[in-house]
Amino acid sequence: MSLLRQPLLLLARSSLVKRVVSGMPVSAGIVRSYVPGETTESAVGATAELADGGLRITLDYLGEDTTDAEQADATVAAYLDVLQELAARGLTRNAEVSVKLSAVGQFLPDAVGFGGGQKIALENARTICRAARNAGTAVTLDMEDHTTTDSTLSILRELRKDFPETGAVLQAALHRTESDCRALAYEGSRVRLCKGAYLEPESVAFQDRLEISKSYVRCLKVLLAGEGYPMIATHDPQMIEIASSLASRYGRAAGTYEYQMLYGIRPEEQRRLVASGETVRVYVPYGTEWYGYLMRRLAERPQNLSFFVKSLVSKK
Repeated sequence: MSLLRQPLLLLARSSLVKRVVSGMPVSAGIVRSYVPGETTESAVGATAELADGGLRITLDYLGEDTTDAEQADATVAAYLDVLQELAARGLTRNAEVSVKLSAVGQFLPDAVGFGGGQKIALENARTICRAARNAGTAVTLDMEDHTTTDSTLSILRELRKDFPETGAVLQAALHRTESDCRALAYEGSRVRLCKGAYLEPESVAFQDRLEISKSYVRCLKVLLAGEGYPMIATHDPQMIEIASSLASRYGRAAGTYEYQMLYGIRPEEQRRLVASGETVRVYVPYGTEWYGYLMRRLAERPQNLSFFVKSLVSKK
């Protein structure tokens, strides 16, 4: 693991650093490298541009760890707004949305309502799923740190009773994930497999990058051999090559799986894959709560840290 990764992930949860960085417009240069903007308009504009290039999109309204019911309601409203705009512009054929359950109430205390955060997050997610279906698209539930995994998968099971198109996310860094892949590799199930961007303890997660990569390959085999729709979230050239080989081995036709990459990362590779006949979806985050997302991206690509620091000290 990079020596910089752990400190950066710890900074992602620092309220002091967040206040300093978020209040400094000098950071905008690198923020725009990963986040196209803060508004629905900016998100839909980026979606249209990517769709014109043959790419698919999943939009994430940034926010997490919400402990305020009004903020959770505001997040739901933001999703309803962007879905309405996507439909109005004819973009839902190529675009869906990704939702973090902690942003829509998962961590709200029991005192807020009967059943507490779990029930509120389920109802809010159901509202977004209904709006997505009415708009002609779907929702994927983002996965967060390991403490939320059971709750998120429980809510997923409930949502899929009425909205079976709802996507799941699994993180190869966790010891449990190969088993979770087996449980979700059924017909109609959409599963995004990523390595994982959270700082997790050794008791539940692999710590060595090589071990995480090995787990990713094992999970890929399960999903590509299964009956579901794998969404292969990686920028790693080796993982892309392995995924292509495994897809061929398991007789996967183009369109029965897809690659997913983050907005602003390896756009040339995104276009190359599309040109070769692959389906590629770009994860596009937007909104004002970009700090935690930015720090996790820097943790994954510490070479960007020097550029970020220079932007903080060299501009007014």
